[in-house]
Amino acid sequence: MKKDFLFNKRRYRLLFISVIIIMIGFLLMSGGESNNPEIFSNEIYNFRRIRLAPLVVILGFTLCIITILKKSKN
Repeated sequence: MKKDFLFNKRRYRLLFISVIIIMIGFLLMSGGESNNPEIFSNEIYNFRRIRLAPLVVILGFTLCIITILKKSKN
């Protein structure tokens, strides 16, 4: 009895890549803390954390959704 998988190998690979992209986006958001809790650091408001990282996360989720909803050729 042959098992039928939900996705083919290519779609699983794209899904895995989209999850990696999402994780990279969240890693880009991290950091920016101050060594001293009494001193505020403006490093949290830089380009990487405010604009680049959310864009990478949204692109990763978009790729994930497209991968799941794409109609198969079979």
